[in-house]
Amino acid sequence: MRDPRYDILFEPLAIGPVTAPNRFYQVPHCNGGGYRDPSAAAAMRGVKAEGGWGVIFTEQCEMHHTSEITPFIELRLWEDKDVPMLARMAGKMKEHGALAGIQLAYSG
Repeated sequence: MRDPRYDILFEPLAIGPVTAPNRFYQVPHCNGGGYRDPSAAAAMRGVKAEGGWGVIFTEQCEMHHTSEITPFIELRLWEDKDVPMLARMAGKMKEHGALAGIQLAYSG
């Protein structure tokens, strides 16, 4: 039985031109796979979407090679070859109705 005081959490929420199915928002966080293990990053976010999260963000995504924070492994968006990995991740989120977000970062 759900407490009616929290019903608002399960209501859709308009965010600009899109609508989240509910108000559960997964903040950006790194899982250590980054660009070296994009399938795991996509699968993890797909599981969250399947579990009902309305908005799911990627981990920190480096925008330029000068912002790499080696030895840490994060997502990156430096070259065209990085796009399919991010698209796969977004697809896994959208497959279950969640909105996909990205945290762009420049640490250089």
